[in-house]
Amino acid sequence: MTNSYDTGRLNLPFVGISTFGKRPYVEDWSSIDADVAILGAPFDAGTQWRAGARFGPRAVREASTLFSFGHAGAYDHEDDATYLPETVRIVDMGDADIIHTDTEGSHANIETGVRAALAAGALPVTIGGDHSVNIPCIRAFDSQGDIHILQIDAHLDFVDERHGVMHGHGNPMRRAAEQPYVTGLTQVGIRNVSSTAKEGYDDARAMGSDILSVRQARALGPQGVTDRIPTGARLYITIDIDAFCPSIAPGTGTPSHGGFLYYEVLEILQAAAKRHEVVGIDLVEVAPDYDPTGSTAILGAQVLMNLLGFIFHARASG
Repeated sequence: MTNSYDTGRLNLPFVGISTFGKRPYVEDWSSIDADVAILGAPFDAGTQWRAGARFGPRAVREASTLFSFGHAGAYDHEDDATYLPETVRIVDMGDADIIHTDTEGSHANIETGVRAALAAGALPVTIGGDHSVNIPCIRAFDSQGDIHILQIDAHLDFVDERHGVMHGHGNPMRRAAEQPYVTGLTQVGIRNVSSTAKEGYDDARAMGSDILSVRQARALGPQGVTDRIPTGARLYITIDIDAFCPSIAPGTGTPSHGGFLYYEVLEILQAAAKRHEVVGIDLVEVAPDYDPTGSTAILGAQVLMNLLGFIFHARASG
């Protein structure tokens, strides 16, 4: 006797092509019809130390296949909720084309991809790449109304200019704060010896940033952190994997000890998704070659999957 579980392909995670969550690939960006559009941004020429995040999108996609068992959703017994049911349509756009040595050309191609997702009415989710890829992502929101940025990161990334460089991975939050439609930033996880000097912190606060270290965020708790985000703000969430402690996320170019553990970040994201409309996401700085276990890429994929689950569960719940 054959039951329904024996029909069709089993399609285990290690079988097939590694799109994000094994969702459909859409090569023609003018024909996106989805709730979520995943874009790879494999650019790491903005790094100031260890490169390798160009392989981040590929690694996160491969890791995400672990979470591809069926598309009927994932039941969470703690929340008594089913996240990402098949009614949430996710597609993978593939990667923006990267032009070696050409930051502006590469960034322009990333911006084109994010704009295509927005034009289709899909939530753009960009997988980097170093944190400079956030610059074109934010540029793409110039006609989308006001947004507030929630940054989960070890580093402030608020350098204005250094030796003529304005679009590296130390600059994105400064470039974002300059945009008239970015109403402010909540920067969480910032700690230890930083790539930004005191002047950068002063500038950030003067330009609308609220800066919290890991220890401050722990003292406040997830709800206390999200209480500091302005009521009614539409959120763009940028997650640098080095926000996490390198004991669980060593695969990154600029590791910084004393970082978050998994549930600390997850609960902040869940609280933010319940309170705010999330309009865009990027996850950056996964450099898989520094982590032979693959745990960093799995962490990145798991965070994205859960965050998307929280967002669309909140939307369905009104």
